[in-house]
Amino acid sequence: MSLASLVIRPMGLDDVPAVRALELDACAHPTHAWSEDNYRSSLGSGYWMQVACEPEGAVVGVCVAMLGVDELHLLNIAVARAWQSQGLARHFLALLIELSRQHHLQAIWLEVRPTNARARALYARQGYLDVGLRKQYYPAAEGREDALVMKREVTP
Repeated sequence: MSLASLVIRPMGLDDVPAVRALELDACAHPTHAWSEDNYRSSLGSGYWMQVACEPEGAVVGVCVAMLGVDELHLLNIAVARAWQSQGLARHFLALLIELSRQHHLQAIWLEVRPTNARARALYARQGYLDVGLRKQYYPAAEGREDALVMKREVTP
């Protein structure tokens, strides 16, 4: 199946269990995954939340972002293992740039685990730069893990 066959649509409450399952499968460590409550809370807060679905309806990707006054913050992105390295995460990042331009936002911010080399490389290829460090930001198998803060300027 190709990226062109996927349907990208707004996430709804009915998608929460499937999204949680895909993220548990996609994450290297289950402690890194969002909970169902995280997703429900984000839906209730009105965040921009999109899912990618196969034609028969299986959810294979999710992207969650929060729009701010002059910026957008990528909160979460996950792609099912079977769909990784096929351009879906890159497609979600392109949608965030488009969304930022529509809302006249000047930058996209995100946090990423220093140990997530694959994600860091993807973000760097898409123009995100390291701009800071949040100490002890993420829960980890043994305590806490720092987060690298990355930023991408968005031109009109």
